[in-house]
Amino acid sequence: MRMNPLGRTGLMVSEICLGSMTWGTQNTAKEAHCQIDMARDRGVNFIDTAEMYPVNPISSETVGRTERIIGLWNEKNTNLRGDVVIATKHSGRGFKHARHGAPISSKTIVEAVEGSLRRLKTEYIDIYQLHWPNRGSYMFRQNWNFDPSTQKYDDTIAHMEDVLGEMEKLVKNGKIRHFGISNESAWGAAQWLRIAQENNLPRAVSIQNEYSLLCRMFDTDLAELSVNEDLGLLAFSPLAAGLLTGKYQRGAVPKASRMSIVPELGGRKTDRAFDAVDEYLDVAYKHDLFTVQMALAWLRTRPFVTSTIIGATSPEQLEMALGSVDVALSKEVIADLDAVHRAHPMPY
Repeated sequence: MRMNPLGRTGLMVSEICLGSMTWGTQNTAKEAHCQIDMARDRGVNFIDTAEMYPVNPISSETVGRTERIIGLWNEKNTNLRGDVVIATKHSGRGFKHARHGAPISSKTIVEAVEGSLRRLKTEYIDIYQLHWPNRGSYMFRQNWNFDPSTQKYDDTIAHMEDVLGEMEKLVKNGKIRHFGISNESAWGAAQWLRIAQENNLPRAVSIQNEYSLLCRMFDTDLAELSVNEDLGLLAFSPLAAGLLTGKYQRGAVPKASRMSIVPELGGRKTDRAFDAVDEYLDVAYKHDLFTVQMALAWLRTRPFVTSTIIGATSPEQLEMALGSVDVALSKEVIADLDAVHRAHPMPY
């Protein structure tokens, strides 16, 4: 398992990060703890969660359950806390199950951090992330009609200054170690970095956005910003919510799969997506590769990816994903994958 630097912090994180959003709905606490132990045995030192997890579905009864499950593991393994990097997220505007959907601010951050610390049964959070920007985001298929013309520049900058000021207090108090952003744009990320530098405030150490063979919006402006500013990508949905496994081809909907719970896969289910997956499956077959491992290994070739967040609902799925670190893609495989991308650039 390769270890990569987390921004300019000096902290090293595994190239695979264990995602947790199914823990508490699709997975029990016992299953989740087995996943953590299995991943750690393979060299993973990084777990990603959020105060709103689990999902599929999100409900007031389950919000915070995933952090509690991780907290139970922390409680049983207090001697290992320093060996595990835990990242969680503040939900913010519109999330009705916490703080009545209030936008992210210095005031809501205090409550959110205290809640996460309590549920995680830890004295500090390694990376505290903003789940999505207050001003909105073009992620989650909103890029097709994204309109920033209603944004108010002065309000946005004041908000960022307010948030970073609170992050500084939390760092000084030892409650968080680092600050990260999620579902951000190149402009937004640049402003967070600029304001931090100009005011000597905590600098964003990572950006968590969707990235996979089927979703490559990060490849242009964000890629350039990421590399030049040491703002590494924590790539989520690297298998496009399971589409890249091939299990949904030809109308198949396996029992207990995500599509059986979320039929449209968050807007990813399109005819063009299935056409693209067919061609990626052909590439894997041509080169005698498991499609899952090929898709995950491809992310490791990207210069801006710090860690790839994988999720699993079974030991077999997790074993397959973890095995991707032993797969090296040839130039011929990369060329074939690039050819499919040119033919199917934005399939959803």
